[in-house]
Amino acid sequence: MLVPLMTWPTITLSIVLIVLSFVLTAFILLHRSQGGGMGDLFGGGMSTSTGGTSAAERMLNRLTVIIGLLWVACILGLLVLYRHIG
Repeated sequence: MLVPLMTWPTITLSIVLIVLSFVLTAFILLHRSQGGGMGDLFGGGMSTSTGGTSAAERMLNRLTVIIGLLWVACILGLLVLYRHIG
């Protein structure tokens, strides 16, 4: 079965998008709650928070932003590919 030349980038970007979606979800869930969100409804607001942010939190913030930008780039790439195919 031959695959047309334009489908392998579409399939590759789709797989990358799925993986990035799971990674982005995991990174967002790893963030510490800042209060006022849905977590407070279920007793999440009882935790004490320190004033500063640690180096690990700053790295997690940076990685979340980078993964988010890659996620958006994959979506835009798929948009371009789908418009080019159709």
